[in-house]
Amino acid sequence: MNAESAPASRKKILVVDDNEVILKTISLKLQDAGFQIITALDGSEAVAAARKETPDLILLDINFPPAVDGVPWDGFRIMDWFQRLDPAKKIPIIIITGTEDAKIKERAASYGAVAFFHKPINHDDLLKVIRATLGGSDKPA
Repeated sequence: MNAESAPASRKKILVVDDNEVILKTISLKLQDAGFQIITALDGSEAVAAARKETPDLILLDINFPPAVDGVPWDGFRIMDWFQRLDPAKKIPIIIITGTEDAKIKERAASYGAVAFFHKPINHDDLLKVIRATLGGSDKPA
């Protein structure tokens, strides 16, 4: 988990993915767009980061390796935990996943996900949705 130092006015995004290459790529694109980034590689890191950092938005993968830290985390279990955390339950979540199953998309929406992106991600489209979700402006605050 890491947080880049940034002015308080920058919007904070928590990026959760078990693939370090994808995590770094998305993080760099979002930092270049002016966002403050926090990263997590698994569910326990994601929950801890949401508690500590209270991000403005969460980008969340659905699929994680089985039994990370002895707990079978997946994106749905992580979203379930976010629903239990007062500051985190109101944070918009955008799903990023390699899974193209319509049932997964429906389930993510039922958990409150505001958007769904398939990997490989079109970063321009992702930035548009992030900016719209965080306040409708074309640029981060």
